[in-house]
Amino acid sequence: MDFFTLWSFLGFLFAVYAVTANDSIQTLGTYISSNRDDIKWYWMFAYMGSIFVFTMLQGFNAGDPAFGRLDQFPEVSIQWYHAIAPLVLIILTRVKIPVSTTFLVLSVFATSVVMEKMLLKSFLGYAVSFVFAWGSWWLISKYILYEGEKGDNKYNNHWRVAQWLTTGWLWATWLKHDMANIMVFLPRYNSIGGIDFKFFVIGAMLLGLGFMFYEKGGKIQEIVLSKTNTRYVRSATLIDLVYCFVLYYFKEVNNIPMSTTFVFMGMLAGRELGIWMAIGYGELTYTSRHKKAIFPMLYKDFLRLMLGLMVSVALAYGIQWYSTF
Repeated sequence: MDFFTLWSFLGFLFAVYAVTANDSIQTLGTYISSNRDDIKWYWMFAYMGSIFVFTMLQGFNAGDPAFGRLDQFPEVSIQWYHAIAPLVLIILTRVKIPVSTTFLVLSVFATSVVMEKMLLKSFLGYAVSFVFAWGSWWLISKYILYEGEKGDNKYNNHWRVAQWLTTGWLWATWLKHDMANIMVFLPRYNSIGGIDFKFFVIGAMLLGLGFMFYEKGGKIQEIVLSKTNTRYVRSATLIDLVYCFVLYYFKEVNNIPMSTTFVFMGMLAGRELGIWMAIGYGELTYTSRHKKAIFPMLYKDFLRLMLGLMVSVALAYGIQWYSTF
């Protein structure tokens, strides 16, 4: 195995685990938290794994498993410093920092112009998802359902079916955004040393996905569990539905990669604020506790997000500076 293939291979493996583990809080976090006590992990994995295989085969058959997200990234010879980015991502994931995988991985390959576009689109995604989620959950909590309660058990099966369908759609949409963070380490796109690698890529991702389900989302899952009612099926269904609408919109805008982590964290923040404003002006039990906890929680989450962004940008510019020598 020559130098190029070695670092491509290692970077790819690091990225498979890091992207899957860190971004699990976005696409699969509420799905795992609301099903973990009722559904075995391998049944959840089988369902999401089948959607992953179908989506990836769709991309490979179309000739682009990155779904256009690497069109503005020229193919480069992978060096050791490129593989550092997903390795750092693994470390940040283990200490529960919701870093943007797009910034941390793709920014080391991006030009300054593309990086600025990525930043702008990601911050816009945070703002749009925050406002949309705030308005959505204000209406939901005030007129449709009360987020301070779990809900009647007799409706859980209906909500569970809706959740699995909604989360499946979200998972496929997310894959079309973030597979670029993994595929950037591999040749585009038909062979490695003349060998078809469709099943190598799919197999490696399935192993990472299975391990993530076995760990029940890992340590970073605590960010999802700290939010209001994310353990309840109906709340998890609505979270995934709103998130998918926002993510799908930005997927269709253009092919510039963006931080789906920013979109997700913005949505969670807007949701918490919307719930508090809808049911938080007169109740002394649930509401008082929620009011005291919400702003420190949102502030802490935002600081984590900015810390991850600073690490990503610093690493990207450091690697670009080093590569010029």
